[in-house]
Formats: sequence, structure tokens, C-alpha cells
Amino acid sequence: MPELVKTGVEGLDSILNGGIVRNAAVLISGNPGTGKSILGLQYLYNGVDKYDEGGIYLTFEETEDDIREAAESIGFDRWSEYVEEGKIKVYDKRALLRDGDFSSTLDRILGDLQDTSYDRLVLDSLTMFQLFFEEEKEQRQYLLKFIDILKDSGLTSLLTTEQSAIFPETEIGLENFLTDGNIYLIQSPAGATSNRYVWVAKMRKQSIKNSMFPLEIDEGGIQIYEQAAGFSMVGESPPWFGEEGDLE
Repeated sequence: MPELVKTGVEGLDSILNGGIVRNAAVLISGNPGTGKSILGLQYLYNGVDKYDEGGIYLTFEETEDDIREAAESIGFDRWSEYVEEGKIKVYDKRALLRDGDFSSTLDRILGDLQDTSYDRLVLDSLTMFQLFFEEEKEQRQYLLKFIDILKDSGLTSLLTTEQSAIFPETEIGLENFLTDGNIYLIQSPAGATSNRYVWVAKMRKQSIKNSMFPLEIDEGGIQIYEQAAGFSMVGESPPWFGEEGDLE
């Protein structure tokens, strides 16, 4: 039985039958506004706050102040304290891009990761990571190298990525095949509002509950309602995914 790392996200660990396999690299996919970054912050914060596991946050898009403000706005009040104590280490866009040569920067970060004593890592986002490489071959090489070093360093990692489609099966990239698990955060139109769902599509070395479950984002982060699954993903389609006229 593989050792599992609890995310601490209400409902998610139950769907995962206990958590994420230790040292796995899990892809968190979704269109903008679905809560990918919040899930990453919550995963690291819970790691320190509940399980005494330190974490690393890599962001190509935000400053450290942006990350702190986002964390505190969702109720992670001790984020700054944990950063100051070194329990959470943040590499923001200034740290990641200061060398000018992204390959050199990545090699520096990868070297740091090999010497780390941390347990968890979040990369936000893999989409920006991939934009720095013009050729798919180079992108593939660095992605494989990056994931291998995460695992060799004993890190259990969440890698976020953007997708433009509402329904996840319409877009499957290389990163889906290189990671150990795929979790989709989905936001569907519902009149003037929207409904949010989580779907755990794949997890290697562990059983999962393969349904789509409603989620809410509120004070304290993401909460998933396991007992309110709207439908099974096996043999059925989401209620909004039909003819174009159904969405109007």
C-alpha cells in the first residue's frame, strides 16, 4: 500500500481515498477562475498548518506580495508567518526570471530542489513554464527533468495548467501523460452564475472515485461535497455539455 499525502482539502482526500501518493506529480487543469491557484495555496498551507510538512511555491506570474495577499484574502492568516519561518518558500516571478536566461534559472531552481528538505511543491503554472521553450523537444526534455527531480527530492507536487475548454476531454497535452495524476477543476455556465466541479480523472498507484463532485470556494479555500455528485463521468456527459443551443 503506497504512502499517501493528505491535501487537507475537505472532500478531496476522501475522493482520493486518503490523499495523493507520496512523491507523485499531479496536474491540476482548468480554465481561468476555477480555483487552481487557490488549491495550490491551500495544499501548501495545510501541509504546514495540519501535517508539519513544509512546501515550495513556484510562480511565473505573481510577486511574493501578490501571493501573500491572495493567501490571506482566502483565510490563510498565518501564511506570512510560515514564509518568514522558512516553512513555506516562495520563488516568485522576479526570482525565477532574474537571470535573463530561463534555462540558467531553471537549472538553478532544480539544483535548489535537489538539496531541499521540503515535502510539498506547487508550480503555478505549467502553462507559463512551457512558453519559455520554442521547440517541443526542448519543452519535453525540461519537463521530464523537472518532474524527475521533484520525485528524486521527495516532493509531492501539484502542477497547475490552463485550458480554454469547459469540458476537459477536448484538450489533452503532453503534460497529461507525463504526470502521475490528473485533477480537473471545471466551471460550467448556469444562467447568470456558474457551477464549479472537481473531477479526478487519473491517479497512478491508487483507486479513486471517478465522478464529478461540486465544489465551493469560500473563506478557508476550497470545499468539495462528496455526497452531492451530480453524475458519473463513466458513460455519461455533464449536464451542460450538449448542443450549442443548450448553453444559450
